[in-house]
Amino acid sequence: MAREKSPKIALVDYGAGNLRSVAKALERSNLTPVVTSDPSVVHSADGVLLPGVGAFRDAAQALEAAGLSNAIRDVTTNGRPYLGICFGLQLLFDEGTEHGITPGLGQLAGRVTRFPDKDENGDPLLVPHIGWNEVVYEGDHPMIQALPERDIYYFVHSYRPEPTDESIIAGCANYGGSFAAAVAKDNVFAIQFHPEKSQAAGKRLLDAYRVWLQES
Repeated sequence: MAREKSPKIALVDYGAGNLRSVAKALERSNLTPVVTSDPSVVHSADGVLLPGVGAFRDAAQALEAAGLSNAIRDVTTNGRPYLGICFGLQLLFDEGTEHGITPGLGQLAGRVTRFPDKDENGDPLLVPHIGWNEVVYEGDHPMIQALPERDIYYFVHSYRPEPTDESIIAGCANYGGSFAAAVAKDNVFAIQFHPEKSQAAGKRLLDAYRVWLQES
């Protein structure tokens, strides 16, 4: 019996992510990562994954300096299944507010803001949000259809997205109050947490990404 083809994933390298751990996680889900900063490779891959950690302004500037901003805009508008992790989610929005206002890619309406210093009850909130937290999914995006209704993932972040259109929120977590932990729109699925650090739950998510790719 012929072995099932492993989809080729453009793992976008713009100097702002732990690519090795993400690549290993993709391989465990029978996906073939191609680490690249070449827009033509991004356009030709079966799927595109944009990771990233650090500061919003640095990540946005690094993506632009690498000549990848327009490639990501093209993919998220007309391309194949896109998976964003952490900054791969945040950079899709209109703007970030870390170290002043920085324009994002403008593919999703809204902004990225810091967690407040106090939770919804007025008690002090530790920022950054680091550790395991439950995400509850909702909606009918193909990724969500392949995932459990809720799962527990690993988070490391001080900022979270605030979508203007709440209909794109595909999953919520609670830290000082509810926040968007996943968004979905057409060929875009993006998450605030780190599947490469989330053990079995992370593998379930990347397995779901493989299924989405194969059915697209």
